[in-house]
Amino acid sequence: MSNACTIRVDKLLSSMGYGTRKQIVQLARSGRIIFDQGEVLDATVRIPFSADLPRRLMVEGRPLDPLSGMVIMMNKPVGMTCSHKEAGALIYDILPTRWRRRTPAISTIGRLDKQTSGLLLLTDDGTLLHRISSPRSQVRKIYRARLARPLSGTEIALFASGTLTLKGEGTPLAPAVLEEISETDALITVTEGRYHQVRRMFAAAGNFVEELQRERLGDLCLPDDFAPGQWKLLSKKEIALVFQ
Repeated sequence: MSNACTIRVDKLLSSMGYGTRKQIVQLARSGRIIFDQGEVLDATVRIPFSADLPRRLMVEGRPLDPLSGMVIMMNKPVGMTCSHKEAGALIYDILPTRWRRRTPAISTIGRLDKQTSGLLLLTDDGTLLHRISSPRSQVRKIYRARLARPLSGTEIALFASGTLTLKGEGTPLAPAVLEEISETDALITVTEGRYHQVRRMFAAAGNFVEELQRERLGDLCLPDDFAPGQWKLLSKKEIALVFQ
């Protein structure tokens, strides 16, 4: 078997956040790494690197974490920040602790501000992250907004016009779709991801967003029973919904 399709156990596990190379060596020597039901006592040995590794490799009595290329869907709670380093509660605190040490790192696909909740995607796949985030992809982002004051009736045309320019910017926003739910509740669909975009759009219309939740990316939406802080790994079929 060539080295091209194998990987050293210590390199694999350290890149997945299980510890330093030295710590992985100790795990192996203590019999806590099992491959195909046999102990891996030497962490420098090479094993086949394939998609089925998570069911073949056990670390400290548990199946190996997902390999790189994973996509996580989270129902982001209000009050948490989409950052690796800022003070306070971070969305990465919800995930297993060692996932914060993975290489490549897990990052959010776009951001939701601290007071915005709802559908958030995270991945360690840089190509996918760029594809979803790129304005060229025109991925639909659907938000539910609760407003401080009743809608005036002018917002639908204003947002759809393609001429609305936010304060401090020189380029107009792409057309957006607003659906009125009640006097103070609306769904808004945008295809860009500018800084605090939805909040600033309503501010430009003379209103203020009191609550904001992202409900959908493309055709991917949060399950009804998905509680704040809950997360799951997405299948390829579910990821494809983002682009529909």
